[in-house]
Amino acid sequence: MSSKSVENPSGDRAPLASSWFWSITGRLTFLYTLAAFGMLVVATVFLYWVLLSNLEGENEQFLADQIHVLRVILWERPDDLVALEMEIKREGASRQFTKYYARVLDEGGHTLIERPGMGDILPASLFPDDPMDLDELSGAGDQWKSRDGRSYILMAAWAEAGRSGGKRQIQVALDVSHQEALIADYQGKLAIVLVLGILFSAGAGVAVARRGMRPLAEITQAAQRITATQLHERIGPARWPKELTALATAFDEMLNRLEDSFTRLSQFSSDLAHELRTPINNLMGEAEVALSRARTPDEYRQVLESSLEEYVRLSRMIDNLLFLARAESPETRIERSQFDALKEISAVLEFYEAVAEEQGIEVTCHGNGSLHADIILFRRALSNLLSNAFRYTPCGGKIRIFIEPSDGQSVKVKVNDTGSGIDPGHLPRIFDRFYRTDHARSQYPQGTGLGLAIVRSIMDLHGGTVTVQSERGKGTGVTLDFPRRAEPSLQDDGTVIFL
Repeated sequence: MSSKSVENPSGDRAPLASSWFWSITGRLTFLYTLAAFGMLVVATVFLYWVLLSNLEGENEQFLADQIHVLRVILWERPDDLVALEMEIKREGASRQFTKYYARVLDEGGHTLIERPGMGDILPASLFPDDPMDLDELSGAGDQWKSRDGRSYILMAAWAEAGRSGGKRQIQVALDVSHQEALIADYQGKLAIVLVLGILFSAGAGVAVARRGMRPLAEITQAAQRITATQLHERIGPARWPKELTALATAFDEMLNRLEDSFTRLSQFSSDLAHELRTPINNLMGEAEVALSRARTPDEYRQVLESSLEEYVRLSRMIDNLLFLARAESPETRIERSQFDALKEISAVLEFYEAVAEEQGIEVTCHGNGSLHADIILFRRALSNLLSNAFRYTPCGGKIRIFIEPSDGQSVKVKVNDTGSGIDPGHLPRIFDRFYRTDHARSQYPQGTGLGLAIVRSIMDLHGGTVTVQSERGKGTGVTLDFPRRAEPSLQDDGTVIFL
């Protein structure tokens, strides 16, 4: 079944605005602008509310103060209308932008005195029907707008006319049209401030976001400069912000792994070429010598037998490489089963019984246990370890195998020999493909250096580990640590097998 990629019929890319918005810089700019604009709106609304509250409070307080003054005059001189008139005129004349009006009525609602012209502008019927009582000192005024668009605050209150018990109604008003014009102008300026504020916030957001993202862009540029021939370069965590230090460190660690992998791959290619060149050169040399002159059938047979040995070596090397390649594939699955480790080890040791007798090497197996592993792969790993042990253990030496359950979580199989040992400098690389020490190359040239690499691959497939301890001149010990997925059916009874 074929698959087709879906493309934009118009051939156009996604809109730039949309792609920019979904970038980190775009989102940071949007969020910064939104936050700054929100704070600006809150501050502006708060200041506007404070201004209105203060103006309204001052206006109402002024009218309340005037009511109090008129109350005092009416209490002290209830029949002195001249004093009332003078107070009303004086206070009205002192107001430059807000006109002040006042009226005094008797209990029957008849006007005793008022500011000239007040009756035409503010009839008595406009004022509140429920004036403030005698004990009320202040209250909220009523808002009223005239036909010509002027705004007024109206307030009414009762007052005592001396000690006779009579009452008077005081009506006061304040023309606040000038204040409303100032407020309207203030609103327009606030709108301009908000527009400029959002533009400034957007510009500042872009600048802040780009400056904040600059280290990430520099990391990107540094990463783009790194190629397969420049894997030694590093970004370094020192000069980056704290938020990007972990990213730079992780990237450098990845480069370390890549550089190590490239180095190993290069070394593997070199080793593979070297290992293939030797048998091929041998085959070519033998063929050239055989063809240099006429040979007898026996001589040709010898050449073919020698060539067959090289072919066998090449075939074994190719098989091992194919095994390693399959083992590294993520799709590789192994067939685990529960089996007696001692029984399988004994079966493998039977193949080496003749070699042990010939070299006079004593082989013992200690312990018992149950493994949950692939039997065939277990045998192959053990055979590779035993092959190395027999190869480097001198005549009369010893090879000991131990089966040790460990903390109920794993089972360890150890192979120890009393051979020549390995220099500590070679231990970190002995599991690399084709890696062999100079001593191994000179003493056993027929080896390929893939045995321990196969052992490590087998342990990786099982989720286990392989470790090695060695001391020059005293021997080598290799430990296979298999994870235990089921309770063992056998207990350690100290069984020892001699070969």
